[in-house]
Amino acid sequence: MQKQEHMNALAALRSSLQTVIVNKSGIIDTVLACLFAGGHIILEDVPGTGKTMMARALAMSFNAEFRRVQFTPDLLPSDITGIHIFNQKNREFEFRKGPVFANILLADEINRGTPRTQSCLLQAMEESKITIDRETYPIEPPFFVIATQNPLEREGAFILPFSELDRFMIKTSMGYPSFEEEMRMLEDRKSEDPLDRLIPVMEKKDLVFFQNAVRGVRIDPSLSEYILWLVTATRSHDRLLVGASPRASLHIARFSQSLALMHGRNYCIPDDIQKAFLQCLPHRLILKDYIPLVGNSVTDILRQILDTVPVPV
Repeated sequence: MQKQEHMNALAALRSSLQTVIVNKSGIIDTVLACLFAGGHIILEDVPGTGKTMMARALAMSFNAEFRRVQFTPDLLPSDITGIHIFNQKNREFEFRKGPVFANILLADEINRGTPRTQSCLLQAMEESKITIDRETYPIEPPFFVIATQNPLEREGAFILPFSELDRFMIKTSMGYPSFEEEMRMLEDRKSEDPLDRLIPVMEKKDLVFFQNAVRGVRIDPSLSEYILWLVTATRSHDRLLVGASPRASLHIARFSQSLALMHGRNYCIPDDIQKAFLQCLPHRLILKDYIPLVGNSVTDILRQILDTVPVPV
Protein backbone atom coordinates (compact mmCIF):
# COMPACT_ATOMS: atom_id res chain seq x y z
CA MET A 1 0.00 0.00 0.00
CA GLN A 2 1.48 3.34 -1.09
CA LYS A 3 1.45 6.50 1.04
CA GLN A 4 -1.53 8.05 -0.74
CA GLU A 5 -3.40 4.77 -0.63
CA HIS A 6 -2.98 4.38 3.10
CA MET A 7 -4.00 8.01 3.70
CA ASN A 8 -7.15 7.41 1.60
CA ALA A 9 -7.82 4.23 3.56
CA LEU A 10 -7.47 6.14 6.85
CA ALA A 11 -9.83 8.85 5.63
CA ALA A 12 -12.40 6.20 4.68
CA LEU A 13 -12.03 4.56 8.07
CA ARG A 14 -12.48 7.83 9.94
CA SER A 15 -15.53 8.66 7.83
CA SER A 16 -17.01 5.23 8.53
CA LEU A 17 -16.62 5.59 12.28
CA GLN A 18 -17.94 9.16 12.30
CA THR A 19 -21.26 7.96 10.85
CA VAL A 20 -21.76 6.12 14.14
CA ILE A 21 -19.70 8.15 16.64
CA VAL A 22 -20.95 11.67 15.96
CA ASN A 23 -18.33 14.46 15.88
CA LYS A 24 -15.79 12.65 18.05
CA SER A 25 -12.83 12.92 15.69
CA GLY A 26 -10.40 13.36 18.57
CA ILE A 27 -11.39 10.18 20.42
CA ILE A 28 -11.62 8.27 17.12
CA ASP A 29 -8.05 9.23 16.23
CA THR A 30 -6.85 8.28 19.73
CA VAL A 31 -8.47 4.85 19.51
CA LEU A 32 -7.11 4.26 15.99
CA ALA A 33 -3.60 5.38 16.97
CA CYS A 34 -3.68 2.99 19.93
CA LEU A 35 -4.95 0.17 17.70
CA PHE A 36 -2.28 0.74 15.05
CA ALA A 37 0.38 0.95 17.76
CA GLY A 38 -0.57 -2.52 18.97
CA GLY A 39 -1.71 -1.28 22.38
CA HIS A 40 -4.91 -1.57 24.39
CA ILE A 41 -7.23 1.13 25.70
CA ILE A 42 -9.53 1.90 28.64
CA LEU A 43 -12.58 4.06 28.00
CA GLU A 44 -13.73 5.42 31.37
CA ASP A 45 -16.99 7.29 31.26
CA VAL A 46 -20.56 7.36 32.51
CA PRO A 47 -22.99 4.88 30.91
CA GLY A 48 -24.53 5.68 27.55
CA THR A 49 -21.73 7.77 26.03
CA GLY A 50 -20.97 5.34 23.18
CA LYS A 51 -18.14 3.15 24.51
CA THR A 52 -19.69 -0.12 23.33
CA MET A 53 -20.78 1.51 20.08
CA MET A 54 -17.19 2.55 19.41
CA ALA A 55 -15.94 -1.02 19.83
CA ARG A 56 -18.64 -2.53 17.63
CA ALA A 57 -18.21 0.10 14.90
CA LEU A 58 -14.45 -0.44 14.90
CA ALA A 59 -14.82 -4.20 14.48
CA MET A 60 -17.39 -3.82 11.70
CA SER A 61 -15.24 -1.28 9.84
CA PHE A 62 -12.37 -3.80 9.74
CA ASN A 63 -14.57 -6.85 9.16
CA ALA A 64 -12.89 -8.18 12.30
CA GLU A 65 -14.06 -10.76 14.80
CA PHE A 66 -15.67 -9.00 17.76
CA ARG A 67 -16.42 -10.43 21.19
CA ARG A 68 -17.96 -8.76 24.21
CA VAL A 69 -17.50 -9.92 27.80
CA GLN A 70 -19.68 -8.40 30.50
CA PHE A 71 -17.55 -8.45 33.66
CA THR A 72 -19.42 -9.35 36.85
CA PRO A 73 -18.21 -10.58 40.26
CA ASP A 74 -19.18 -14.19 39.41
CA LEU A 75 -17.33 -14.24 36.08
CA LEU A 76 -14.55 -16.86 36.03
CA PRO A 77 -11.22 -16.71 34.14
CA SER A 78 -12.27 -19.76 32.11
CA ASP A 79 -15.34 -17.82 30.92
CA ILE A 80 -12.89 -15.57 29.08
CA THR A 81 -9.94 -17.78 28.16
CA GLY A 82 -11.75 -21.04 27.45
CA ILE A 83 -11.64 -24.49 29.01
CA HIS A 84 -10.69 -28.10 28.30
CA ILE A 85 -13.78 -30.28 27.92
CA PHE A 86 -13.80 -34.08 27.82
CA ASN A 87 -15.17 -35.38 24.53
CA GLN A 88 -16.80 -38.71 25.30
CA LYS A 89 -16.94 -39.65 21.63
CA ASN A 90 -13.18 -39.28 21.10
CA ARG A 91 -12.35 -40.19 24.73
CA GLU A 92 -10.01 -37.23 25.06
CA PHE A 93 -9.97 -33.63 26.23
CA GLU A 94 -10.40 -30.84 23.71
CA PHE A 95 -9.95 -27.11 24.14
CA ARG A 96 -12.96 -24.85 23.68
CA LYS A 97 -11.73 -21.33 23.01
CA GLY A 98 -13.17 -18.45 25.00
CA PRO A 99 -14.05 -14.94 23.78
CA VAL A 100 -10.46 -13.73 24.27
CA PHE A 101 -9.65 -15.43 20.95
CA ALA A 102 -10.98 -12.52 18.91
CA ASN A 103 -9.61 -9.53 17.04
CA ILE A 104 -11.39 -6.89 19.11
CA LEU A 105 -12.39 -7.79 22.66
CA LEU A 106 -14.70 -5.50 24.61
CA ALA A 107 -14.08 -6.00 28.33
CA ASP A 108 -17.22 -4.21 29.48
CA GLU A 109 -17.11 -2.77 33.02
CA ILE A 110 -13.81 -4.56 33.63
CA ASN A 111 -13.62 -3.26 37.20
CA ARG A 112 -16.69 -5.32 38.15
CA GLY A 113 -14.71 -8.52 37.66
CA THR A 114 -12.73 -9.98 40.56
CA PRO A 115 -8.94 -9.48 40.56
CA ARG A 116 -8.53 -13.16 39.66
CA THR A 117 -10.68 -12.73 36.56
CA GLN A 118 -9.10 -9.41 35.61
CA SER A 119 -5.65 -10.97 35.73
CA CYS A 120 -6.49 -13.58 33.10
CA LEU A 121 -6.11 -10.83 30.48
CA LEU A 122 -2.57 -9.89 31.48
CA GLN A 123 -0.75 -12.52 29.41
CA ALA A 124 -3.09 -12.01 26.46
CA MET A 125 -2.53 -8.24 26.43
CA GLU A 126 1.25 -8.48 26.81
CA GLU A 127 2.09 -11.55 24.71
CA SER A 128 -1.00 -12.25 22.54
CA LYS A 129 -1.21 -15.78 23.92
CA ILE A 130 -2.98 -17.70 26.68
CA THR A 131 -1.57 -20.52 28.83
CA ILE A 132 -4.10 -23.03 30.16
CA ASP A 133 -3.21 -26.30 31.88
CA ARG A 134 0.43 -25.94 30.84
CA GLU A 135 -0.50 -25.51 27.19
CA THR A 136 -0.02 -22.20 25.39
CA TYR A 137 -2.41 -21.04 22.68
CA PRO A 138 -1.55 -18.08 20.43
CA ILE A 139 -4.09 -15.37 19.69
CA GLU A 140 -3.98 -14.53 16.00
CA PRO A 141 -3.32 -10.87 15.19
CA PRO A 142 -4.74 -8.35 15.25
CA PHE A 143 -5.73 -8.39 18.92
CA PHE A 144 -7.09 -5.26 20.60
CA VAL A 145 -8.69 -4.92 24.04
CA ILE A 146 -11.13 -2.10 24.69
CA ALA A 147 -11.97 -2.04 28.39
CA THR A 148 -14.68 0.17 29.84
CA GLN A 149 -15.21 1.54 33.33
CA ASN A 150 -17.87 3.61 35.07
CA PRO A 151 -15.97 6.14 37.22
CA LEU A 152 -18.98 6.96 39.41
CA GLU A 153 -19.86 3.59 40.91
CA ARG A 154 -17.55 1.95 43.43
CA GLU A 155 -19.91 -0.48 45.19
CA GLY A 156 -19.42 -4.02 43.87
CA ALA A 157 -16.38 -2.93 41.86
CA PHE A 158 -12.72 -3.90 42.11
CA ILE A 159 -10.16 -1.22 41.32
CA LEU A 160 -7.73 -2.33 38.63
CA PRO A 161 -4.30 -3.03 40.13
CA PHE A 162 -1.46 -0.76 39.10
CA SER A 163 0.27 -3.57 37.20
CA GLU A 164 -2.79 -4.07 35.02
CA LEU A 165 -3.30 -0.36 34.36
CA ASP A 166 0.30 -0.20 33.17
CA ARG A 167 -0.50 -2.70 30.41
CA PHE A 168 -3.03 -0.33 28.86
CA MET A 169 -1.40 2.10 26.46
CA ILE A 170 -4.14 4.72 26.79
CA LYS A 171 -6.89 5.61 29.25
CA THR A 172 -9.37 8.20 28.03
CA SER A 173 -13.07 9.08 27.99
CA MET A 174 -15.73 9.64 25.35
CA GLY A 175 -17.29 12.68 27.00
CA TYR A 176 -20.80 14.05 26.60
CA PRO A 177 -21.83 15.22 23.13
CA SER A 178 -22.63 18.88 22.53
CA PHE A 179 -26.24 20.01 22.12
CA GLU A 180 -25.91 19.99 18.32
CA GLU A 181 -24.20 16.59 18.28
CA GLU A 182 -26.88 15.01 20.45
CA MET A 183 -29.59 16.57 18.27
CA ARG A 184 -27.98 15.04 15.17
CA MET A 185 -27.80 11.70 16.96
CA LEU A 186 -31.52 11.83 17.73
CA GLU A 187 -32.31 12.63 14.10
CA ASP A 188 -30.03 9.90 12.71
CA ARG A 189 -31.51 7.20 14.92
CA LYS A 190 -35.20 7.90 14.51
CA SER A 191 -35.74 5.02 12.11
CA GLU A 192 -32.61 2.84 12.23
CA ASP A 193 -29.41 2.02 14.05
CA PRO A 194 -26.41 3.53 12.21
CA LEU A 195 -24.55 0.25 12.76
CA ASP A 196 -27.05 -1.41 10.44
CA ARG A 197 -25.75 0.58 7.48
CA LEU A 198 -22.08 0.35 8.40
CA ILE A 199 -19.99 -1.61 5.88
CA PRO A 200 -16.35 -2.74 6.15
CA VAL A 201 -13.85 -0.32 4.63
CA MET A 202 -10.79 -2.44 5.44
CA GLU A 203 -9.94 -6.07 6.03
CA LYS A 204 -8.02 -7.57 8.92
CA LYS A 205 -4.93 -7.89 6.73
CA ASP A 206 -5.03 -4.12 6.15
CA LEU A 207 -5.04 -3.54 9.91
CA VAL A 208 -2.03 -5.85 10.30
CA PHE A 209 -0.33 -3.86 7.52
CA PHE A 210 -0.82 -0.60 9.44
CA GLN A 211 0.47 -2.17 12.65
CA ASN A 212 3.60 -3.36 10.85
CA ALA A 213 4.00 0.02 9.13
CA VAL A 214 3.98 1.79 12.52
CA ARG A 215 7.07 -0.17 13.55
CA GLY A 216 8.85 1.15 10.47
CA VAL A 217 8.34 4.82 11.37
CA ARG A 218 11.70 6.35 12.23
CA ILE A 219 12.44 7.84 15.64
CA ASP A 220 15.65 9.84 15.65
CA PRO A 221 18.04 8.91 18.49
CA SER A 222 17.67 12.45 19.85
CA LEU A 223 13.90 11.87 20.17
CA SER A 224 14.48 8.55 21.91
CA GLU A 225 16.65 10.41 24.42
CA TYR A 226 13.89 13.03 24.73
CA ILE A 227 11.43 10.28 25.68
CA LEU A 228 13.78 8.96 28.33
CA TRP A 229 14.46 12.41 29.81
CA LEU A 230 10.71 13.01 30.07
CA VAL A 231 10.06 9.62 31.66
CA THR A 232 13.01 10.00 34.05
CA ALA A 233 11.61 13.36 35.17
CA THR A 234 8.41 11.63 36.35
CA ARG A 235 10.47 9.27 38.53
CA SER A 236 12.22 12.06 40.39
CA HIS A 237 9.35 14.57 40.60
CA ASP A 238 8.67 15.62 44.19
CA ARG A 239 4.87 15.46 43.71
CA LEU A 240 4.78 11.93 42.29
CA LEU A 241 4.89 8.79 44.41
CA VAL A 242 5.28 6.46 41.40
CA GLY A 243 6.83 7.48 38.09
CA ALA A 244 6.49 5.96 34.63
CA SER A 245 7.74 2.43 33.98
CA PRO A 246 10.04 1.27 31.16
CA ARG A 247 6.91 -0.16 29.52
CA ALA A 248 5.55 3.40 29.49
CA SER A 249 8.63 4.52 27.56
CA LEU A 250 7.97 1.84 24.95
CA HIS A 251 4.31 2.84 24.74
CA ILE A 252 5.19 6.52 24.26
CA ALA A 253 7.56 5.60 21.44
CA ARG A 254 5.08 3.29 19.72
CA PHE A 255 2.16 5.70 20.09
CA SER A 256 4.34 8.50 18.70
CA GLN A 257 5.14 6.35 15.67
CA SER A 258 1.44 5.68 15.19
CA LEU A 259 0.59 9.39 15.37
CA ALA A 260 3.27 10.12 12.76
CA LEU A 261 1.89 7.44 10.43
CA MET A 262 -1.65 8.79 10.77
CA HIS A 263 -0.34 12.21 9.69
CA GLY A 264 1.29 10.70 6.61
CA ARG A 265 4.87 10.80 7.90
CA ASN A 266 7.45 8.01 8.13
CA TYR A 267 9.35 9.83 10.87
CA CYS A 268 8.49 11.24 14.30
CA ILE A 269 8.73 14.87 15.37
CA PRO A 270 8.85 16.31 18.92
CA ASP A 271 5.14 17.16 18.73
CA ASP A 272 4.33 13.43 18.38
CA ILE A 273 6.38 12.65 21.49
CA GLN A 274 4.71 15.39 23.51
CA LYS A 275 1.18 14.28 22.54
CA ALA A 276 2.03 10.67 23.36
CA PHE A 277 3.56 11.72 26.69
CA LEU A 278 0.33 13.46 27.74
CA GLN A 279 -1.90 10.58 26.61
CA CYS A 280 0.08 7.51 27.68
CA LEU A 281 1.07 8.51 31.23
CA PRO A 282 -1.77 9.98 33.36
CA HIS A 283 -3.21 6.60 34.41
CA ARG A 284 0.25 5.23 35.30
CA LEU A 285 1.30 7.88 37.80
CA ILE A 286 0.38 8.24 41.47
CA LEU A 287 0.44 11.52 43.36
CA LYS A 288 2.09 11.55 46.80
CA ASP A 289 -0.87 13.36 48.30
CA TYR A 290 -3.67 15.63 47.23
CA ILE A 291 -3.63 19.36 47.88
CA PRO A 292 -6.50 21.33 46.29
CA LEU A 293 -4.33 23.82 44.44
CA VAL A 294 -4.34 24.86 40.81
CA GLY A 295 -1.84 22.90 38.75
CA ASN A 296 -1.86 19.90 41.07
CA SER A 297 -3.35 17.21 38.75
CA VAL A 298 -1.21 14.57 37.08
CA THR A 299 -1.79 16.17 33.67
CA ASP A 300 -0.66 19.55 35.02
CA ILE A 301 2.51 17.94 36.36
CA LEU A 302 3.16 16.33 32.98
CA ARG A 303 2.77 19.71 31.29
CA GLN A 304 5.23 21.20 33.77
CA ILE A 305 7.71 18.48 32.86
CA LEU A 306 7.23 19.22 29.16
CA ASP A 307 8.01 22.90 29.89
CA THR A 308 11.22 22.10 31.75
CA VAL A 309 12.78 19.32 29.63
CA PRO A 310 14.59 20.81 26.58
CA VAL A 311 13.12 19.87 23.20
CA PRO A 312 15.71 18.43 20.78
CA VAL A 313 16.38 20.58 17.74
